[in-house]
Amino acid sequence: MEYGVNERGYYGQFGGAFIPEMLYPNVEELREKYLTIIQEEGFQEEMQDLLRDYVGRPTPLYLAKRLSEKYNTKIYLKREDLNHTGAHKINNTVGQILLAKRLGKTRIIAETGAGQHGVATATVCALAGLECIVYMGKIDTERQRPNVEKMRLLGATVVPVTSGSQTLKDATNEAIRDWINHPEDTHYIIGSVVGPHPYPDMVARFQSVISEEIRKQLMEKEGRELPDYVVACVGGGSNAAGAFYHFLDEPSVQLVAVEAAGLGVNSGHSAATSILGKTGIIHGSKTLLMQTEDGQITEPYSISAGLDYPGVGPQHAHLAQTGRARFIAITDAEAMEALKELSRLEGIIPAIETSHALAALKELNAGPDKVVVINLSGRGDKDLNTILTYFEQQDGQQ
Repeated sequence: MEYGVNERGYYGQFGGAFIPEMLYPNVEELREKYLTIIQEEGFQEEMQDLLRDYVGRPTPLYLAKRLSEKYNTKIYLKREDLNHTGAHKINNTVGQILLAKRLGKTRIIAETGAGQHGVATATVCALAGLECIVYMGKIDTERQRPNVEKMRLLGATVVPVTSGSQTLKDATNEAIRDWINHPEDTHYIIGSVVGPHPYPDMVARFQSVISEEIRKQLMEKEGRELPDYVVACVGGGSNAAGAFYHFLDEPSVQLVAVEAAGLGVNSGHSAATSILGKTGIIHGSKTLLMQTEDGQITEPYSISAGLDYPGVGPQHAHLAQTGRARFIAITDAEAMEALKELSRLEGIIPAIETSHALAALKELNAGPDKVVVINLSGRGDKDLNTILTYFEQQDGQQ
């Protein structure tokens, strides 16, 4: 696969494993064993059983008729919001918890931004009976409070992070510090396609069930496996990696990655990494990274906690650089209007992250004979406080 990882952990010039010496044994053990373990028959049987009976897969591929009429093209929504815990994140945590048990780990740590990965991790830790510590930026704990309470109810310890911008980047920093201090018994369940090799490849493989199902479901519904467009939002990029995975080597399928422009790409309050980023190293891998001229990381901004990240997964950096995927930047205002539009046209309240992907529809101009698949990565229940506050402020300004 031209766009897949090579044996050294690189996607083109991006990727690799830039790690402290203390973590080398853990990452090397994972690199040496992950493919063998996840390809074992017993592992696959256990994972497939959990994905079917616990997560609720396959998720529906829903033809959104009223949305299709609005944009004069055929639009399908891949309903990852209907997964147990409300987002695509659990596809990966199910796989990683089974892997951690086979590696003999007894303690799980994770980072989370929007809280969906934290909830998914807390869920599988409860299922497996393992200790769970989740690091979360203090600002994110406030704007995603329902997910914080869910994690605690599931038995996890949620650690608010007060350093830096108090968001996802800083939560990831604290999780890595924890891992360095507990290298023997701890597995770090990274939630996105970021981090040192083999994490980007491993997470993408666990999320690839999304595109695998899309191909089968489109064949049933349209008589063909390939859509014309696959659209997904991108922060670190896990849901996009899963939605793109089985279409990467299908040049007829246009891959559209949607980033958060925040208050505007050039406003100084943005997370549009493919446009604003340049090559750098963050959280153990070489990728596109928003940074100052002297290499200091630029604080990102987005109304969506899950897209509020200054870098992007190395595979996505490669897709952006080679032009295999088209990257679009959507502002807070555009995303919130798309959220309202889907709620009122289809009766589905999407996560704010997902709403960025929906807002890209107006830029596609796909045409009536085209098939567009949008990965509906999560539901908006967790965002209700942010949604209500945003629209109350908008009404107050009118």
